Amino acid sequence: MANNQQLTSVKVDKEIFEAFKIECVKTKFSLQKLADRGMHLYLTDPEFQKMVHNHMNLELKK
Repeated sequence: MANNQQLTSVKVDKEIFEAFKIECVKTKFSLQKLADRGMHLYLTDPEFQKMVHNHMNLELKK
């Protein structure tokens, strides 16, 4: 799979990314896994795609 990867860069919300990094350490997950799985679900699951399109509130609950 390493030979079939596309390098890209995106800008993400700092607060969300910091919380995500902490959660990734706890759960042994990664941004790479999230991106691959999220893109796959977006392309193959119409309900997931609809949910992503309709999700507007990006505030984290404190």
